[in-house]
Order: sequence, then C-alpha cells, then structure tokens
Amino acid sequence: MQILIYDNLDIKQKQESLKRPAVSAKDEISKTVSSLIKQVQEKGDQALIEQALKFDKVEISNIKITQEQIAQASMRLNEDLKQAILVAYENIKKFHQAQIPHEISLETTKGVKCELLTRPIEKVGLYIPGGSAPLFSTVLMLAIPAKIAQCEKIVLASPAKIHDAVLFCAELCGVDEIYQMGGAGAIGALAYGTQSVLKVDKIFGPGNAFVTEAKRQVSSDIQGSAIDMQAGPSEVLVIADEKANVKFVASDLLSQAEHGADSQVILVCLSQNFAKKVNDEIHQQIQKLPRYELASKSINNSKIIIARNLNQAVEISNAYAPEHLIIQTQNPRELLKDVKHAGSVFLGTYSPESMGDYASGTNHVLPTYGFTKTHSSLGLADFTKRMTVQELNKEGFLALSKSVEILAENEHLHAHKNAITFRLESLQ
Repeated sequence: MQILIYDNLDIKQKQESLKRPAVSAKDEISKTVSSLIKQVQEKGDQALIEQALKFDKVEISNIKITQEQIAQASMRLNEDLKQAILVAYENIKKFHQAQIPHEISLETTKGVKCELLTRPIEKVGLYIPGGSAPLFSTVLMLAIPAKIAQCEKIVLASPAKIHDAVLFCAELCGVDEIYQMGGAGAIGALAYGTQSVLKVDKIFGPGNAFVTEAKRQVSSDIQGSAIDMQAGPSEVLVIADEKANVKFVASDLLSQAEHGADSQVILVCLSQNFAKKVNDEIHQQIQKLPRYELASKSINNSKIIIARNLNQAVEISNAYAPEHLIIQTQNPRELLKDVKHAGSVFLGTYSPESMGDYASGTNHVLPTYGFTKTHSSLGLADFTKRMTVQELNKEGFLALSKSVEILAENEHLHAHKNAITFRLESLQ
C-alpha cells in the first residue's frame, strides 16, 4: 500500500489521496442494460429464461421458486449454518424493531390539529446477487425491516441457481415470492413486472455495474420503480493509534479488500513505523486468502495516510466520508462526537466490520462513494413513507384565516385566498 504523510501534501495532493477508483457507467454498459430491460418489457418471462441461460449458464423453465424447492433447500442446509443465521436474525430484528416510529399529533394553534403518520411502502423487491459470494446475509438485512415495516408484498430475486441459504433466509423472514432471475433483466422485471414477476414500488439491494446501472435507469423512468440507493464498490477507513493491534488492523482492511478489485481500503495512523508494520502484516495475511487476486487488486487502489494526531485523523475520515469507519484507538468513543460522515462506525478492538456485516444487528446496506455526506445506512424508514394530516375546527380556522388570506394574496394565488374567504363568509 502507498504510504503518505498528510502534512507533506498540498491541497490538490490531499484531494488526490482520498480519491476513489474511477467508477462510471460506460456507454457499452448503459446500452447493454437498456437492451436487457427492453427485452424483459417486450418478452416478459421468456426474456428472463433466455438471460438465465446466457449469463448464468442455467436452464430454467419457471421464474418463480416453489414451496417444495424452498423446503428442499432448507433440508440440505447444515444445522450449524442455520443456527448462525438464527442468531443474526434475532439481533437484526431487535435493532430494526427499535426503529418503529411514533406517530406525532399536536395542536399548533388552538383548534388546529397536525399529525405525522407513517405508512409502509406497499410492494418491495429485494435483489440478492449470486456470483462468487452468495450474500444470504443481505436477505436478512433487507427482508427483516421490510417485514417489520409491514410492507404488503415482499418479493426477492436472485440469479439461478439460487443458493440454499438465500432460500432459507427468505422463508425465515416471510418473503412472499422468490424469483430465480439476475442482473439487469431482474431489475427490469421488478420495475415493470412480467407474467410471473410482481411489479414493485421500490427495489432494494446491491449488485455489479450492470445491476447498478439498471437501478439507475428504472429509477429515472416515471413508469419504473424507486430504488434504495446508488451503490458503488465497498470501502473501509480504519483509524488506528500506536497501541492498536497490527494483526487486527490488517485483517479489517483485507476483509473489505476481498469484496472486489474495485474496493478501496484506507488506514489513517500516526507514524511511519506503524504504517510499515501494517503493510508487512497485510502482505503476510493476503497470501493465505482464497480471494487473493481480488484482494491484491483492491490493495493496489488503497493507501496508508499518516496523520499528525487523532484529531487530524478524524478530519481525514470526514473528508473521505467512508462507508465503514473502524476506530481502533485507546478511547474510540471520544472520537465519535467528531465523526460527521460514515455509513456505519465500529468502535474499539473487538468491533470488526464483519460483526456489522453479519450479526451485531445494524444494517450492512450502506451508502458508498462519499454519499455518507448526504445519505444514511439502510433502516426501517427506507421501507416506509410519511404523510401529514391536518384538522381544523371553526375556532382554529378563524384563528388562522386572516394570516392565510394575506399570505395567499401576496403570492398572487387568489383561488387559495377564496378557499378561505368563502368559508369566512359562510360563518358570518
């Protein structure tokens, strides 16, 4: 990893040091995605069957998974994994149940009652990638809050052949329908519907560049579907002081690096000596990883930055705005008050990012690519929407009528004023 001393950099070099690997929806990706979505719109299920054969090399006859297939998958899954999933399920459920909002009702003026109500999004689609890492943990992260929010229809899509653990988690969480379909075509099917696939109001879940571009396209079409967030490659920033455990720090950096070649990891520490120790430890640990090739490419995109002190370390983190922030210092909670931008924060020696990815209870679907400056980690609120209610009695109406007439007239909205004036006349 490249080692940089932050105070030795000029403003432009500091900005360059915190740049992420370039990610763009190239023209060919955009065109391919548009074509795949159009095929699904025109041919429905048949297009999804053809795409499964072409891209996933799996021959299927039906899109929808049957209850018998789910039951068989559950029987094949080993008991240790089932028990581990249940531990994660309970913790994620507890944390998201605590997010259930309270209704607000108050009198702003005597006789004027205002309320804030929350309602679930009616139909939601959950996308779970296939590929080299079956992300069954993401099923828990998406389906549990959807169920707690009381969404009326929860459907799930994942490329054929769907991993047994994905089916087990979907059944555990009460998913209504499961579809074996993947990539841009699956996103198109969820957004527009097919003979077998329910058209949904909002799509959730991560994916590759094609899935990300498909989500962008359907969310920009008024006939399409809303999405949770635009997700880029995974990333972590670790702040470590001189007493941090070098082996732990290296393993935390590599746990993100192994996600993909375009992932980025950054260490912010306080000395060149510590930086060198971590660099050496990464070199040793990475040799033993099955995903060595991916992790190595990611490490090439990554940096170690030496800060003057911990205050500057937090400033660097805030400038980067990481998806995951791990603070391995003697008093990590002391730094928390100054953290402005992070998707999820992990405090102390025994809080590796893996805990949040799987079983601590927090959600692992997080904004990346600097979007933590404006976006939040996924939570119950993402599966709901708010609506306001107002109810005025005569007393409240009379109390506000003169002010509203003046405001409407000065905005030159005379029908607005008339809606007040005519009622006033009827009360005289």
